[in-house]
Amino acid sequence: MPVTKVLIANRGEIACRVIRTCREMGIPTVAVYSEVDRGALHVRMADEAYCIGPAPARESYLVVEKILEAAKKSGADAIHPGYGFLSENAEAAKLFEANGITFIGPRPESIVRMGSKTEARIVAIKAGCPVVPGIQETMSDEDLLVEAEKMGFPVMLKAAMGGGGKGMRLVKNAEELKTGLPRARGEALSSFGDDSVYIEKAIQQPRHIEIQIFGDQHGNYVYLWERECSVQRRHQKVIEEAPSPHVTPEMRAAMGEAALKVARAVNYVGAGTVEFLADADRNFYFLEMNTRLQVEHCVTEWITGQDLVKWQILVARGEKLPLAQSEIKLNGWAMECRIYAEDPDKNFMPSPGRISFLRTPAGPNVRDDSGVCEGSEVSMFYDPMISKLSTWGPTRLEAVDKMRAALGEYRIGGIRSNVAFHEVLMEHEPFRSGALHTGMLDKPFWKKKEAGPNLKFAVAAALVAELDNEERRASQPAGSSEGRPDAWKHWGKFNRSPLNHRDAKKPQRQKDEPQSHKDTKKCSFYSRFCVFVFVSDNLY
Repeated sequence: MPVTKVLIANRGEIACRVIRTCREMGIPTVAVYSEVDRGALHVRMADEAYCIGPAPARESYLVVEKILEAAKKSGADAIHPGYGFLSENAEAAKLFEANGITFIGPRPESIVRMGSKTEARIVAIKAGCPVVPGIQETMSDEDLLVEAEKMGFPVMLKAAMGGGGKGMRLVKNAEELKTGLPRARGEALSSFGDDSVYIEKAIQQPRHIEIQIFGDQHGNYVYLWERECSVQRRHQKVIEEAPSPHVTPEMRAAMGEAALKVARAVNYVGAGTVEFLADADRNFYFLEMNTRLQVEHCVTEWITGQDLVKWQILVARGEKLPLAQSEIKLNGWAMECRIYAEDPDKNFMPSPGRISFLRTPAGPNVRDDSGVCEGSEVSMFYDPMISKLSTWGPTRLEAVDKMRAALGEYRIGGIRSNVAFHEVLMEHEPFRSGALHTGMLDKPFWKKKEAGPNLKFAVAAALVAELDNEERRASQPAGSSEGRPDAWKHWGKFNRSPLNHRDAKKPQRQKDEPQSHKDTKKCSFYSRFCVFVFVSDNLY
């Protein structure tokens, strides 16, 4: 199938990510955008761009006919769906293929079979892959209650379709099941258009470990090791790493082979992820299969040295997988933090708005995949992810420390973010030791009410201090290394880090300072005072 011009049916970070690989491969790209995304970064990066409608995704990014029309107008012969939106929409894949456009993803029939979690469980069982004890059928509320009593509480109540934690909840007794069923069905219906739910036996303090697999059109299959995604809030991943600190070489091989059994059972082509739950004794159970590129594919790319988007394009062209299983190396450790516009102090509520200032980390073994820039609007219409910050190190702790340092460089103005939350997590001893489980964030250990001053004051003080830093740096000779630690470290609400730079030196006043510089400082004092008053009065 031809792939000579690619339309990316997505936005934000993943659209930019795909454009970069296409550019390296010499493939022109086409962006689509909603009216609110007119000035978005992915629109600026693509070779062409087409507006596909109003801001709500159901009126733009989810309208298959508009995507198809843009592809035809632009002459694109392939569509990359990214993740989310149309990435697991079998009907869209069929329509594209029927119009002679290559869908850079799995076959529609594979999407259908693995799109239903209950059908996926049946596939896994027949393939010989261990599955979490539970039911494979959708039932009435009364029958579900009977099955749960037989299985024994606690159980997990889940939506049969979709993912992302929607419609999912832990149920500890019959009463909770009765009250939780209508809510779970409502969430499932609104999110996936299907109110079917089912139950599984709840595994206590499980680890979420997934295997990245790839298949081509010639019947070849490989797995590219595992990712640990146990650090979650509201069943949504927050931090991912590869490999998993829980997995031994023997367990890795067993999980990899089990994942390939599932992939072979559905004649899978392209990038996919088979997700497992693992218990403390290293028993693992099939959870579901995601028939797309995962958000967290970056950590797999770090430890394998491979470009998974490039692999997707090669496979879509009908080429064989670039490497055999024996040629895929596992090198070092990678860590990824999802940087969101959200407020960890308010149960991770989204914090949309304009990014007034943005400075992202850089340096050896640091990568920031983003779809925004300074001046970008984080819209309430879409996922509030700002970027995916990932780091690599020869060992897990070196990757963690690299991440902690990188987070310390991250500066976002105009909106709240979870950067400080990640900093606290990087210093949390259970996390550093690798003792992870999916309920790790249930207790908000990162909150300490007694810590930190009033938030308005903190933000205002941080801005003033940042101005002071900039002024001082500008007045220093080129190459000077003198610097004061970031003001957020001193005033931020999350300032519980033992690495608070308490011993940092204060800048020394120069005795022979020129008069013009002194005048500048006087003006700057009034500027800083005005900023402080303005921010304190207007923030929130």
